[in-house]
Amino acid sequence: MRTQTLIVLLLALAFGGIAAVGVVMFTGGEPKAADMATIVVAVAEVPRGSMITAEAVTARQYPRDLVPAGVVSRVEDAVGRAALSPIVRDEPLIEGKLAPKGAGRGLASLIKKGMRAITVQTPNVATGVAGFIVPGNRVDVLMTFNETGASTAASAAAITLLEDVEILAVDQNVDAPAENKVDAAQMRSVTLSVTPDQATKLTLGQNRGTIHLSLRNSTDETHKASRPASMDDLSGGASWDQRLKGVITELNRNQASRRMAGPAPPPPPAPSGPPPRVIRTFKGTREGSARIDHGASPALR
Repeated sequence: MRTQTLIVLLLALAFGGIAAVGVVMFTGGEPKAADMATIVVAVAEVPRGSMITAEAVTARQYPRDLVPAGVVSRVEDAVGRAALSPIVRDEPLIEGKLAPKGAGRGLASLIKKGMRAITVQTPNVATGVAGFIVPGNRVDVLMTFNETGASTAASAAAITLLEDVEILAVDQNVDAPAENKVDAAQMRSVTLSVTPDQATKLTLGQNRGTIHLSLRNSTDETHKASRPASMDDLSGGASWDQRLKGVITELNRNQASRRMAGPAPPPPPAPSGPPPRVIRTFKGTREGSARIDHGASPALR
């Protein structure tokens, strides 16, 4: 073997060894079995409210320091449970996103322990937020009412009935559409997740007034008691009775002024017949005109 060829071969081996050592040092070497954990991930999309089957999940090895909190570690612990929110492919299954075993599937599986599902049927739901309410959103429930048989408009008011309520379903759909919007024209009802006390309050509210929904940010958990709004708030503080009395007083004052002034003089009569004709005349450098009225001699100027 020639000396030059031997040198090139030795250099190649040396540089290759250095590169291999560098890669191992950079990556920390192959992960050891002790550094890995078994978790359950989805191998297919699971819609909200659907039951998880054995074909939809699998167990995989995952770096232990990257394992999410509350992850399911055994396939048998996930099978037979409903998804509380949509699960995408390759997503680790978290306990908080799964209904308890035996909760069933569909809407019943989405109702948390101690909560109730109640449906609100009103066209104002659709017009309130133009169809942007979808399952999984959170809303405030407002109610407007006007006391029957009341003699004044001050009895009309709007109140915040419930705060931070979860939408379980829109019409018959428990899963949000891909475009995160439903057709407002087809939107007829929403189903809310409420406590038993809230359910009775909402039922009474539907019978005494009109229900509206106000969409909230999903991360907004603040609860701020709002003051009921009345018609007095729209009139800048003056009651509607006072405003009505002021309008009536002004009308009476205007009528009295017209009676004191007497009847208005009749308008001047309009001229009868066609308008007069004017003829322009020139005499030397002087310019004049002649007006001809119908039935009269010309008048020179």
